[in-house]
Amino acid sequence: MSNIVIKNVSKSFDGVEVLHDVNLDLEEGHIYGFIGRNGSGKSVLFKIICGLYYPTIGSVIVDGIDIHKNDIFPNDMRVLIEKPNFLPNLTGLDNLKLLASIQNRITEEDIILILDKLNLKKDMNKLYHKYSLGMKQKLAVAQVLMENPKMMIFDEPFNGIEEKTVEVIKKILLEEKKEGKIILIASHIKEDIEELADADTIYFVDNGSVNNYKKK
Repeated sequence: MSNIVIKNVSKSFDGVEVLHDVNLDLEEGHIYGFIGRNGSGKSVLFKIICGLYYPTIGSVIVDGIDIHKNDIFPNDMRVLIEKPNFLPNLTGLDNLKLLASIQNRITEEDIILILDKLNLKKDMNKLYHKYSLGMKQKLAVAQVLMENPKMMIFDEPFNGIEEKTVEVIKKILLEEKKEGKIILIASHIKEDIEELADADTIYFVDNGSVNNYKKK
């Protein structure tokens, strides 16, 4: 059973605390929503959970392993945090094929299938630097979904994406939840979070504190 345990995590930059004593126990089969304004600490928390940042204090245990003490990026976790770094002179498809070649878990057909679901198949052979903001965001979402990971982290995943495809992504995420995945989503749009996550799995992030969200 997959789980993520966040114990007493605080994070400071140059003496300024941006996360304070965060404690969470995240279990499979749930979508966890994090609501907060830009700069509230959501992205920093996500970067700590996936191993990109080290906490100043505390620990993150993924499937029983302290990822920072062991200096690892969780093997079955995929993330979309801020702007993804795709290669500008490769096509969208070739960028995903390159990433998929690291673990060789999926075929080109699997990649094309997810691109089709996200209404990006028609643009998959365009060079990445010719992509619009929405197309880049859809490619980033595809990168998280394509290898069927146990854990997925999305920071503002719907930015720049047309409503039709946003609804497709929401449907996919709800299906992934039913399959037992751990899904974390951050957004400053509370309606998106409320639609996807149960009331007891929504958190409000403000000034570095993470608390249960009370729907108004």
